[in-house]
Amino acid sequence: MKGILYGIGVGPGDPSLLTLKAKQVLEEADRIFIPVTKIGEESKAFEIVKQVVEIAQEKVVEVVFAMKRNREEQEEGWEKATKQILSYLEQGERAVLITIGDVSIYSTAFYVCDRVKKAGYEVTMVPGVPSFCAGASLAGISLVEGRESLMVIPSLKGMEQIEQVLPFFENLVIMKSARFIGQIEDMIAKQTNIKAYVLSNIGMENEYIGELDSKREYGYLTTVILKKKDQLL
Repeated sequence: MKGILYGIGVGPGDPSLLTLKAKQVLEEADRIFIPVTKIGEESKAFEIVKQVVEIAQEKVVEVVFAMKRNREEQEEGWEKATKQILSYLEQGERAVLITIGDVSIYSTAFYVCDRVKKAGYEVTMVPGVPSFCAGASLAGISLVEGRESLMVIPSLKGMEQIEQVLPFFENLVIMKSARFIGQIEDMIAKQTNIKAYVLSNIGMENEYIGELDSKREYGYLTTVILKKKDQLL
């Protein structure tokens, strides 16, 4: 019998946001694959899970997702991770691959899930709470109302992309934006109709929710939400 892989989003950081469905699947799994950038390092996703679900250490397998900018190197890493997971699925195991946030939103785990599916195995994705949704709730703001539009982009293409899309949307979510806080701050300083919110390390110990401040240090898991002021109450 072929195994099955579950891609599970574990939420942004607060273990209480792990869904009941995710908890159930994790408890019933034969194998838990945890993403790391190198063997032996701490996995943020697994740290969340461990606070809610008791998992025997022998079930845990580290999968290396090297954070490379080169597409060929990325593909090579995803392929290696896929083969590693398939070796367990071939034995009929019920396996889980966990990831921060949600599997369908800028998640490296999705590329592996997609490859496993193409290899002929069943793959089920279990949604998790995205960081920008959790952060918006904590900031006390809406993401969209009425006929408003929402755009979610990564910061990979820099300020050029941000400046291009901003005029067309009432609400803009910029993920992994720590490198551009200063430039975003400068940009909106010239515009009187935009309010900015920084959501950094949501649900984690060093969480920050507040205004743009280029003097602060922000971690990798930082999101900026820009809202047109005429959309605010």
